[in-house]
Amino acid sequence: MDQTTPGTPQNDEPALPGFLPEPAPAKASPYRVLARKYRPRTFEDLIGQDAMVRTLSNAFETGRIPQAWMLTGVRGVGKTTTARILARALNYQAADGQGASGPTIHMPGLGIHCEAIMESRHVDVLEMDAASHTGIDDVRQIIDGIRYSPVSARYKVYIIDEVHMLSEKAFNAFLKTLEEPPPHAKFIFATTEIRKVPVTILSRCQRFDLRRIEADKLVAHLGRICRAEAVEASDEALAAIARAAEGSARDSLSLMDQAIAHGAGLVTADTVRDMLGLADRAQVIDLFEAVMRGDVPVAFATLRAQYGAGADPTIILSDLATFSHVVTRLKLIPDAARDPALTEVERSRGDEFAQKLSVRTLSRAWQILLKGIPEVQASNRPVAAAEMVLVRLAYAADLPTPDDALRALKDGQSIPTGAPAPSGARPSGSSGNLALATSQPQAQIQVRPQPAETQPLVRLRRFEDVVALAGEQREIVLKAALERDVRLVRFEEGSIEFNLAEGGNRTIANDLARALKTWTGQRWMVALSSEPGAPTLHEQARQAATERKQGAAAHPLVQAVLSKFPGAQIVDVRDRAALGADTTDDDASDATPEIALDPDADDVLE
Repeated sequence: MDQTTPGTPQNDEPALPGFLPEPAPAKASPYRVLARKYRPRTFEDLIGQDAMVRTLSNAFETGRIPQAWMLTGVRGVGKTTTARILARALNYQAADGQGASGPTIHMPGLGIHCEAIMESRHVDVLEMDAASHTGIDDVRQIIDGIRYSPVSARYKVYIIDEVHMLSEKAFNAFLKTLEEPPPHAKFIFATTEIRKVPVTILSRCQRFDLRRIEADKLVAHLGRICRAEAVEASDEALAAIARAAEGSARDSLSLMDQAIAHGAGLVTADTVRDMLGLADRAQVIDLFEAVMRGDVPVAFATLRAQYGAGADPTIILSDLATFSHVVTRLKLIPDAARDPALTEVERSRGDEFAQKLSVRTLSRAWQILLKGIPEVQASNRPVAAAEMVLVRLAYAADLPTPDDALRALKDGQSIPTGAPAPSGARPSGSSGNLALATSQPQAQIQVRPQPAETQPLVRLRRFEDVVALAGEQREIVLKAALERDVRLVRFEEGSIEFNLAEGGNRTIANDLARALKTWTGQRWMVALSSEPGAPTLHEQARQAATERKQGAAAHPLVQAVLSKFPGAQIVDVRDRAALGADTTDDDASDATPEIALDPDADDVLE
C-alpha cells in the first residue's frame, strides 16, 4: 500500500507507522475530524487492546472462528471499529488473490471489500443500531435475510451496536438463530451495558471486554497524530487531554480537534485548561499544600483565583482528590513516578509530599474529598460548598486510629486533639489540621502524669452497698440481676467473687466491673467462682420474710385475731422502728410487731 496517500504528511518517515489515515477522495472534501481520519483499519492499529488482538489472531490462525462475538467496554474504546475490522478480516480478499482461501488477520493493503466495509456500505455487512431498532420486527428482518447466501463476500456479517437496547421479545427471537446460524453468517454485537444483555445471549457469544486505554498509550498516540498533522502540542497538554478522555480514544481525538481549533494550531496546557475549564495543575498542588498545612486563607484565595480563571469548583476538588491519590501511589509504589501521564511538577512535588505525609493522612483527605465532591455538585452555591470542604480538610485532626485510641486509654495515656489550629483561624476548642510535616512534627500521644495516690470516689465495704449504689445510679437491670442471680462467695474492697444462679446472665461480671470502675474510680476484680456461695439477696429476703411471718403467727395476740377472723392470712410483718413511727420506751420494750392481715383476701387489718 502506498504510504503517501492523501492526508498523510510527506516526511522522511511515516508519522504513524502501521497506522494510516483513511485515504481522502481525489476531489476536495469537507474536513474530517481526527476520530474518523485516524480510525484503526487493522488489528495492528488498535491501541490498548493487546489481549483481545492476541486471542483473535490465534483464533484466525487456527481456524477456530466462532459464530458470534460480544464486544463490551466504555464509550470510545473501539467496539464498532473492532467489529468492522473483524468483518474485513472475515471477508478479506486482495485483488491479486491473496487471502482468497479463507479469513485472515494479515491485511497488508486494501482488499476488494475492505473500503466498502470500513465505510459501512457493503451489501453483505449489515450494521444496525439497536437503540433505534429495538423491536421484534427488526430482528425478524435479520432472521428472514440470513437464509440467503452473501452476494459477493465470503460471509454475511451482522454488526448490531448497543445490543442491550433490544426488547425482551427481540432477544428471544434471536436465540435459535444465534445458536445455530447458517455457515455463511457471523454476528458481532457491541454494548456499553453488558449487564443488560440476557445471559442466554451471552452464552452463545465469545465475549471480549475492551479495556480503557492507559494514559501513557493515549499520550503517545496523540503525539503521533500531532506530528502527522504538523501540530505543536506540549506534553502537559497531551497529558491533560488523556486524563480528560478517561481511557477513550475517540474522546481524546475529539478533545484534540477542539484544542487545535481553540489554540489556532498550537496546543498548550493553558489552551486545554481554558477549553475544558480545568484548574492549573500547579495551582492545584499549591492548594493541596495550603490545605495540608492548615492555611485556610491561602487555600480560599487559591480556590477563588482558579474559579475566577474559569475553573469549575467540582473539577478543582476532583483534581485535588486525583493529586492525593498520586501522592499515595508515589508513597507506596516508587515506580509510580515513571508514569508518563504525570507532569514534571506532579512528579517532583508529589514525591516531596509522599515523604512528609502519612498514609493515614492521605487516606483521610481522600475520604473527605470523595464525600465533598457530590455535595458541591448538588449545591446551588458550588464555590461556598467547595470552601466548606477545604475547611473540613484543613481542620481534620490527625487523630489516631480507634485501636490506637483504645490502647492509649487502657495504658492511661491521653488522646491528642490534633495539631494546632490552622493559621489565620480564631483560637477555639476545635481540632487541628492534617499536620503537614514541614515545620512541625505530627502530634504524638503524651503520657498524662498520674497522681501519687488516687482516692476512691465511693467506699464499698459490703456487697449490699454495691447493690444500693446500683440503685442510686438508676441501673435497675443491673441491680435486679445482683439481687436475684449473684450467690456471693467472697467480698473484699476492690474484689468480688460469686457464683451465678441458674439462668443468670454470664456477662454480669464484666458489666459490674465496668460499672464499679465508673462509680468508684478504681479498678475492681469481679470473677465467677465454682463454689456454691451464699443465697442470693432475693432468697435471703424471702427467707427472712417467711421467718417473720412464722414468728408473728406464734404470737398470742395474733393467734387470737386469727381465731376471730377465720380464713384470714398474714401478708406482711413490719417493725415499728423500721417504719419510723414514734414509740415510747414501753412500746420499745414490748417490741410487738405490726401485722397486716388479709381476711378472705378482701380486707386488710393492722
